[in-house]
Amino acid sequence: MWSHLERGSSPVDWCESNYSITPMIAEFVNTISNVLFFLLPPVLIHLFQGYAKFFNPAINVLWLLLMVVGLSSAYFHATLSLVGQLLDELAILWVFMAAFATFFPKRYFPSFLGGNRRLLALYASVFSVLSTGFLVMHPKANAFALMTLAVPALVFLCKELKRVKCARVYRLGLRCVAVSLLAMFCWIIDRMFCDAWLYINFPYLHGAWHILIFIASYTALVLYAYFNVSEERPEQKPQLKYWPKNDFELGIPYITIKHPYKKDNLAI
Repeated sequence: MWSHLERGSSPVDWCESNYSITPMIAEFVNTISNVLFFLLPPVLIHLFQGYAKFFNPAINVLWLLLMVVGLSSAYFHATLSLVGQLLDELAILWVFMAAFATFFPKRYFPSFLGGNRRLLALYASVFSVLSTGFLVMHPKANAFALMTLAVPALVFLCKELKRVKCARVYRLGLRCVAVSLLAMFCWIIDRMFCDAWLYINFPYLHGAWHILIFIASYTALVLYAYFNVSEERPEQKPQLKYWPKNDFELGIPYITIKHPYKKDNLAI
């Protein structure tokens, strides 16, 4: 059992040469490229204070889980241990399932849920526990299995963008889809054409994947947060804003609540 904690015990080894920069870190670029997972979530927690207070505090769980993903990924790439690999992949799985339970549109709920999001969260948790066991038993196939989860997420995102009336939200959605596809492209060609990247001495596309997939992931969560308020409490009028300057659309997007009152108090 202790052997799974040893360096190099993972069956997965990415294209970057091992210990080429420092003897302490196996894949240096793949490790430090997770830095955005640590830097941005605390900022997002601050920016989403109003959203968490007046609509759904579960959004902060998602930002914290992104930090767990970054920590797990950094540990994995620094050690290439099997435990690090499993922690990395399980963190990604739980982010997907937490986001699904938080943002899946109620109009798509099956009838047996009765519109109950807590019940959906329970089923998602059971699925996550069962999937955790599968990921532990089949570590070689995990990365490809997790990659397929991005497909329905992007499909639902595109479906929601067709319904949105705010041009600013629509533009952000298009950028999110483009960055997601670029991230997946980097991941795939790093795996498939590693020899070519080594030949030109540029085996760093997996590091680019880390940066791009973080940008795509948090942007998707911002968009789904907007869609969620728009569907369940449209009277609160969610607004997409950017930090540090609201008129600079390449800043950090976040959602505010224009009318932060509870639905139960509408008649007052």
